[in-house]
Amino acid sequence: MANNPIEEFNAYRSKMNEKMLEENNKVIKRIFNLDTNAFMEGTLSKKTKELLGLGNSLVLRCDDCVKYHLEQCHKLGISKEEVVEGMSVSLLIGGTIVIPHLRKAFEYWETLEELAEN
Repeated sequence: MANNPIEEFNAYRSKMNEKMLEENNKVIKRIFNLDTNAFMEGTLSKKTKELLGLGNSLVLRCDDCVKYHLEQCHKLGISKEEVVEGMSVSLLIGGTIVIPHLRKAFEYWETLEELAEN
């Protein structure tokens, strides 16, 4: 695959996160730290937390967040069936306005699966 959208997304995300953190802004750094800690294993498993993150990201219609959480779900071994079921709840909660973001999510998941096969 000559054009790898997963690598492109991760490279851009890393580059821009680094630029933001270089500013040494206390609020930005604390939010990043809070985000990291919120998704650690706890009373809820990391898998549950990633599915929650994915669902909330769909309802909020944040495509970058959806991509991030889809990749984390894939890395954690969450099945396509589990992801689709979780996203179906988000569609119910968010309404039909979520459908365009759901399309992108399905496309991104397919890319994750294709790359994992290679």
